[in-house]
Amino acid sequence: MPVKNRLAELHDEITGWRRDLHENPEILYDLPRTSALVADRLREFGCDEVVTGIGRSGVVGVIRGRSDTRSACVGLRADMDALPMTEKTGLPHASQTRGKMHACGHDGHTAMLLGAAKYLSETRNFDGTVVLIFQPAEEGGAGAKAMIDDGLMDRFGIREVYGMHNEPGLPVGEFGVAPGPIMAAADELRVVIQGRGGHAAQPHNVIDPVPAACATVMALQTVASRSVDPIKSVVVSICVMQTESAATNVIDDTVTLAGTVRTLDEGVRDLAEARIRDIVTATATAYGCTAEVVYDRGYPVTINHDENARMAAEIAEGVAGAGRVRYGRPPRMGAEDFSYMLQARPGAFVHIGNGDTQKVHHPEYDFNDAAIPYGCSFFAELVERRMPAA
Repeated sequence: MPVKNRLAELHDEITGWRRDLHENPEILYDLPRTSALVADRLREFGCDEVVTGIGRSGVVGVIRGRSDTRSACVGLRADMDALPMTEKTGLPHASQTRGKMHACGHDGHTAMLLGAAKYLSETRNFDGTVVLIFQPAEEGGAGAKAMIDDGLMDRFGIREVYGMHNEPGLPVGEFGVAPGPIMAAADELRVVIQGRGGHAAQPHNVIDPVPAACATVMALQTVASRSVDPIKSVVVSICVMQTESAATNVIDDTVTLAGTVRTLDEGVRDLAEARIRDIVTATATAYGCTAEVVYDRGYPVTINHDENARMAAEIAEGVAGAGRVRYGRPPRMGAEDFSYMLQARPGAFVHIGNGDTQKVHHPEYDFNDAAIPYGCSFFAELVERRMPAA
């Protein structure tokens, strides 16, 4: 079961859809053109149902197989939203909207699932129902949760669910998948350290929050090095340090720190939050300051179900060939809101090779169209393998 001939034939057409999406990126839930394009294509393919507005701007397509003897139902998900970035690729199909860019390949994910939808609508060589999930707002908006809260799983009878993401650096035609935790929980941290400002030439008359902030940044690194079991993973990255004034002779009243915390285990997540609060408060006090900590829990850990991950790896190997699936590899510390779907139903999230390209979230990134037949074939074969024709 290598790349399916019909999907190889459709490669140029699917590439055209992908590049059109790339030229016209939309952000978070504000996806009028993207959602309409997806819904129009699904209707054109002859899907049995096309439902819009799930999770505000999500689109769901339903395709029924030739039979339905077991009431099986598989969900396949693609994310549709772009990022608030300005593209610097210079490509003919580059974004036409400054400040918006498909820098994570969601245009490719959407196009691949549309390609699989066209194939499955034509063949229907399966026993059950496939639900095509086109999701908004993966990039920080928790669109997966919004669709679930809107009744996605129960309304359409989804019993298991699968998703896919491209991975630069992984060769085209290869896949990566593993059981258990595969991507991290992503939390946001904001700290405001309060001192008493004044003239920089008279430091003895102020309570300077800057040294307290610097000491706090360094002390927070002990969460990983001294608080968490070294066998387990945690990342505490302070990415912002900001005062109100840009003047070089002013000591401000406050310094704001902000960053991200990544973990792969709920116990470690709890421990990290507790230690961060303690360290920030105690360090500020040691410097004569006070501190306010805002810790917002974001996407949970993405955890593949063991049986589904093994099955996905077998299917990927059938599409890509022997030795071209990296199974059981270490987790990535990036985050993904498909985690909510895997909390709601068993399933798996796989990575597909994007080749030697810029990394995602870079202004010179572009999805590699050579990956399209592999991704489409994986989705199609998964449906036919998981729900074999009666």
